[in-house]
Amino acid sequence: MKDKFSFDDSINRRVVPALKTHPKILKDSSKNLFAAGVADMDFRVSPVILSALQKRLDHGVFGYEMLADGLLPALIQWLHHHHKWVVKKEHILRSPNILNALAIAASLFTEPGDGVIVQPPVFFDFFDILRENNRNLITNPLILRDGCYYIDFDDLEQKAAVPSTKMIYLCNPHNPVGRVWTEQELQQLGDICAKHNVLVVSDEMHGDLAFRGHTYIPFASMGEKYDANCITCLSPAKTFNIASCCCAFTVISDDNKRKAFQVENSRLTVNKNNAFANVAMEAAYKDGEEWLKEALFYLEKNVNLTREYLKDIRGVTLIEPQGTFLLWVDFRELGFSTSDLTTFLRNQAKWAVTRGEAFGEEGAGFMRVNIACTHATLESALDRLKNAMNRLYSR
Repeated sequence: MKDKFSFDDSINRRVVPALKTHPKILKDSSKNLFAAGVADMDFRVSPVILSALQKRLDHGVFGYEMLADGLLPALIQWLHHHHKWVVKKEHILRSPNILNALAIAASLFTEPGDGVIVQPPVFFDFFDILRENNRNLITNPLILRDGCYYIDFDDLEQKAAVPSTKMIYLCNPHNPVGRVWTEQELQQLGDICAKHNVLVVSDEMHGDLAFRGHTYIPFASMGEKYDANCITCLSPAKTFNIASCCCAFTVISDDNKRKAFQVENSRLTVNKNNAFANVAMEAAYKDGEEWLKEALFYLEKNVNLTREYLKDIRGVTLIEPQGTFLLWVDFRELGFSTSDLTTFLRNQAKWAVTRGEAFGEEGAGFMRVNIACTHATLESALDRLKNAMNRLYSR
């Protein structure tokens, strides 16, 4: 039976300037590449979003607009219903995107030369933001143990205790390793940071994408102690595959920090509204739950498919994901250098994925693979990988 939401539909993304398939990204016009580097989905968005956008389009007038009355209440209801997080409307600010919010937080609450902790392997833009703002990048590398990543709390305590360390960028859930942090882990991190006056800036873009058996916990939802020392960055971009037509939100309960953010948003004039972003986000938060459930079910089937393939491929290991649509795959046993591994996968398996070293030196020998594609696309890509590995071992 055809999937209700058409997740199996093969959609040609090359007819629009999609980042994932653009020649400037792929460096190759070949249509045979498995384009799995950029973190968005190949799925058509929910019909409720398309319908809402079409209704707004039919109105035909696209002048300046205020914030839609229903958007923030829809977001608040979503957070309460799905994540048991009670958020006050006045604590929510708008941002063009999460990276913008991360950069503003670093600019406002640290000084040039201050230390900001990151936990590699982690989203590469964290590094770029801090370097471009002349902040001191402090690494608290995750520990890979028995196929799962953990926070090194002893190392975190030592680095948070340094007086010049002022902030940590938390990735919750974690991109690229797929960890959905537990409440105990988040509390331990929060206690260390509160003890040493280190502000937690939490990127929670992937929060809605936790798999069965794992629960995403918003850092600020754990109680006043944690809420007061946190800036939470949210966006429906990943959840509903609307990265090119949405914006982001920051949730800040501390009055002084929130007022500082408001002033900076105004100074940078990043507090304007986009009609289509408003409509897409409100529709998603009000009526997107059924689509998301089906999308997660489909993604879990893709994880299962990948797991079954990789069990039979010697030297390639899946780091078991707890959430997100990004898989962290370990190729270290093959012994390739980073560049040789990239070349091998591209030329022999026709895989265009993200090299692990982009997420920090701890990612060398790994690859991040986006599996938010059709089953057929993924199965074809896995077949090509299997054949490439067979040829490699036959030599």
